[in-house]
Amino acid sequence: MNEKDEDRADAWFHALSDRTRRDILRRVLAGEHSVSALARSYDMSFAAVQKHVAVLERAGLLTKRRQGREALASGDVEAVRAVGVMLTDLEALWRGRISRMDELFASDPQHDTTDNPTHLT
Repeated sequence: MNEKDEDRADAWFHALSDRTRRDILRRVLAGEHSVSALARSYDMSFAAVQKHVAVLERAGLLTKRRQGREALASGDVEAVRAVGVMLTDLEALWRGRISRMDELFASDPQHDTTDNPTHLT
């Protein structure tokens, strides 16, 4: 990953680290919502919801457009897929390392796996 990709991943995981933002993302992935309508769904101020929406927008997980006086928010499915791809790549890396450790332990006649299993799949 280059520096730009790392910055984008930081923004994704920062945005997704908050329960309210994950809930907002679920709602806007299901369909476009006005920020005002979203704000009515939470026990917090409109300004606080706007800040959550702004974090999601900066991370590229949500887009906003104006319709009259309303700001309408939609989830960006491609960005969410990119997060999933990144997590899948990390899982593959982890599984590869575990597999190599299993092979190493299996080839070591001194290693007894009956008392301390290392297979973590």
